[in-house]
Amino acid sequence: MRLWSLHPKYLDAKGLVALWRETLLARAVLHEQTKGYRNHPQLDRFKAVRDPKKTMDFYLMHIHAEAVRRGYNFDASKFEKVRKPKVMPVTDGQVAYEWQHLDAKLLKRDPAKHAEIQGVFDVEVHPLFVVEPGGIADWERT
Repeated sequence: MRLWSLHPKYLDAKGLVALWRETLLARAVLHEQTKGYRNHPQLDRFKAVRDPKKTMDFYLMHIHAEAVRRGYNFDASKFEKVRKPKVMPVTDGQVAYEWQHLDAKLLKRDPAKHAEIQGVFDVEVHPLFVVEPGGIADWERT
């Protein structure tokens, strides 16, 4: 499971579909609708906020918006539309790590998307996050 801190616009088609599925699974965990993945480290940052369920729905809303922008048909009934919750911090070290990870994935999986992101120097994060100084997150498996 990878719940990217990066803006979903950087993901290729396979990555966006995977993020959608994995985030729906994460949502099911938070709603206690599945027994699997309950202790997955990527969920820790969502579990730490005041309202993890609404925060996860906000995260999903932006994945859905990117899918709609691309002409995909993701089911909006899978989440509740919510107002923006308090932003969550993500470190610049985590963002850099994820950017390198995505770069390596795209190089192998989608050379055209890889070429498209090569000119990006000011990486945008998902609207849920605000970047602050720091290293790679403790929950990250490097």
